[in-house]
Amino acid sequence: MPARDFAVIGAGIAGASAAFELQAHGSVVLLEREPLPGHHTTGRSAAFLVHTYGNAVVRKLTRGARSFLEAPPQGFASTPLVEPRPVLWIAREDQHASIGAALSTARRSGSDLHALGPAEALEVCPVLREDYVASAALEPGALHIDVAGLLDAFLRGFRARGGEVATRSEVTRIDPVGGGFVVETRRGIHRVAVVVNAAGAWCDEVAKLADVLPLGLLPLRRTAITFTPPPGADIHKWPCIIDADEEFYLKPEGGQLLASPCDETPSPPCDATADDYEVALAVDRVQRATTLAFRHIQRRWAGLRTFAPDRSPVIGMDPGRPGFLWLAGQGGFGIMTAPAAARAAASLIVHGKLPPDLTALGLDPAHLSPARLQRG
Repeated sequence: MPARDFAVIGAGIAGASAAFELQAHGSVVLLEREPLPGHHTTGRSAAFLVHTYGNAVVRKLTRGARSFLEAPPQGFASTPLVEPRPVLWIAREDQHASIGAALSTARRSGSDLHALGPAEALEVCPVLREDYVASAALEPGALHIDVAGLLDAFLRGFRARGGEVATRSEVTRIDPVGGGFVVETRRGIHRVAVVVNAAGAWCDEVAKLADVLPLGLLPLRRTAITFTPPPGADIHKWPCIIDADEEFYLKPEGGQLLASPCDETPSPPCDATADDYEVALAVDRVQRATTLAFRHIQRRWAGLRTFAPDRSPVIGMDPGRPGFLWLAGQGGFGIMTAPAAARAAASLIVHGKLPPDLTALGLDPAHLSPARLQRG
């Protein structure tokens, strides 16, 4: 008989949030290969909640997560998890169509996105170059997310409910046995009824251990840097600036400015590091769009954002392996969708269906199921 109800593999934001939800329905062990949870993508994310970001499935999950982030359960977090941070999408002359498409999508989905002229965009962020910005759009209701605070709250809540976090526990084998699974790790063996595959860039590799068809997930490297703002600049009032075609973004971050060239370089699952070319690309794209000077780069790093081929998250039971649930392909949306994705995963396991509030947003299990991707 299984010793626990659930094993969740991967203690990033996806696994930690799913373990928190599932611990309310049974006993969970959260398995992490690294010494600390959130070592890879989660710990390298500079997250914000944007309703106009991602495809239709992502936007519905984002809507489903917002209320939790703004008003989490009593005692869940000691400090606010989010703070207001408008997002300003900017476009050059050759990008007018991209801004127009974003505004049309926002109107169809009910998102709050307003068209701005160049002068209005410069009022919102005075370091933008007048000869660069031809049009813009502002999402005033976007939020900055405290990633470390959110991950810590999920882990703390999971432990308070009686859950176990097992670090340095890389999974080496998964065997279906007697209606459950035997999960072997570097530090021990766990007998469980259900396995949740939340291993990020390693999700396809974990699936192979259980003799489950991989999904063709795509880990893509993204680079970020932080640098010193101009002396005297009140950057706390600045929005997050995103290029209309996502060629770069720029945002205030803890007294510094954070920039990324929005690179998507294919990579095997690994401990990603920043590439000199992509760091230079971030500097170049920010300098072309703004009057900012890079006197000193404080930090540089990279993380892997893992996408399914259709860029929608994968949340659902594997059709060929009952009891093996995918929680994968969060891409660049994992932090802002985590509360909704975790509730979706837990409800699919426990009740066989999505929570009513997510269904009311138009989500269907078929939109998330791994069956849409598997062949053969």
